Amino acid sequence: MDIMSMVTSLLAAQAGNTQTQVAATILKSDADAEKSAVLTLLDAGGPSLANVGAGIGGNLNISA
Repeated sequence: MDIMSMVTSLLAAQAGNTQTQVAATILKSDADAEKSAVLTLLDAGGPSLANVGAGIGGNLNISA
């Protein structure tokens, strides 16, 4: 194997590694965006008023 073919194969391997890293970064970013969208739709982390008494959590009229 001559020097040029070894250099070419090393450069190709480095380019492939870079492409793999970019693809992994984009995939993680997409997964994070999907997670954020789902949590927004489900209103995760927001206060739940399911287990409180009647009249709790409604609007308060402070003008009187």
